[in-house]
Amino acid sequence: MSHESIAIIGGSGALGFGLAVRLGRAGVPVVIGSRDADRAQEAAATELVVLSVPFRSQSETLTNLKTVLREGQLVVDATVPLAAAVSGKATRTLGVWQGSAAQQAQEMVPEGVRVVSALHTVSAAHLKDLEHTLDEDVLVCGDKKADKERVSALIELIPGLRCVDCGKLEMARLTEQLTPLLIGINIRYKTHAGLKITGL
Repeated sequence: MSHESIAIIGGSGALGFGLAVRLGRAGVPVVIGSRDADRAQEAAATELVVLSVPFRSQSETLTNLKTVLREGQLVVDATVPLAAAVSGKATRTLGVWQGSAAQQAQEMVPEGVRVVSALHTVSAAHLKDLEHTLDEDVLVCGDKKADKERVSALIELIPGLRCVDCGKLEMARLTEQLTPLLIGINIRYKTHAGLKITGL
């Protein structure tokens, strides 16, 4: 079965790399870009772009992509506004004027490009460890149901990941806050915990 190719900007980082190898193993053609402007622009030619960069790099990266992102593309934003971006603790977040990193991304992309928020609670360490059996949920937020379904169908090609529709993009202000919570849990319990929504 053939799948559409996707680009992962920040594909050399922990989450981006883990996502790339898992999707690649599932048969999805993956183009890896970086925060470097030229490599990011080259990668952004695909229809679906995953943005997996630290919060401190999100704005600059999206500015670099403004001339290559085009109407109809989807950007999956996995950015978390961790305080670590400004030498603070990874168990705290920064306030974002727009409400969330995903909403900031939506404000920055060209008109006609839509943003879906996802992948904030998936362990990068577990993703890149192909021997590890995944069993967790991915919380997905976006303003169009069809966009969320498209992103969910892609993510669910990775065995053990199930997507949960969490509503409009504005709900990303809540899902992004779960990352520092999980970081704190993982530090205390020396693990790589994920989330599972019961009763669905």
